[in-house]
Amino acid sequence: MFQKILVAIDRSDVSQQTFAAALELAKTLNAQLMLINVLSPLEATYPAPLYSARAAYPVAPESMQLYVQQWQAVEQEGLDFLRAQTATAMAAGITTEFTQALGDPGHAICTLAKSWNANLIMIGRRGYKGLGELFIGSVSNYVMHHAPCSVLTVQGTVDLPSVEAAASAETTPAAETATQPETLNV
Repeated sequence: MFQKILVAIDRSDVSQQTFAAALELAKTLNAQLMLINVLSPLEATYPAPLYSARAAYPVAPESMQLYVQQWQAVEQEGLDFLRAQTATAMAAGITTEFTQALGDPGHAICTLAKSWNANLIMIGRRGYKGLGELFIGSVSNYVMHHAPCSVLTVQGTVDLPSVEAAASAETTPAAETATQPETLNV
């Protein structure tokens, strides 16, 4: 049923969980993987675009060269990451390809899913809600609503304190005395 699985990954923790789940699913189904990493110039982790506030003052050639070098480094890091993930999948016996795209992540993922004839897209979900989702956007939400195939979202794990730690934090001396039986003298 799912023989061609497109896996959207980056270097985030939730992406690593998504990749691990994709490996297990691909092994179980004897499926092939296509890994995609999308470089988005609008994300804070990428080099800031260069522009002049006034058209009369062009950007200095040195600044433009530095910007191009920064982008080339980001592109190379992405490709190195994809090669490493592909090697991991191939070592597990899974036929794997990769690609890197530039632009809007949701659109790039859906476009590749259609052209590669993916049966399933696996994507992580960071859990943005409310205003965070409105301002930051949700790639997984876009993909779920625009994908040409089934979509499996992997919810990132949240580090929660252990039950014991939570229970001990709630115990206070006042709470301990309140649980002691009272003796009434009549």
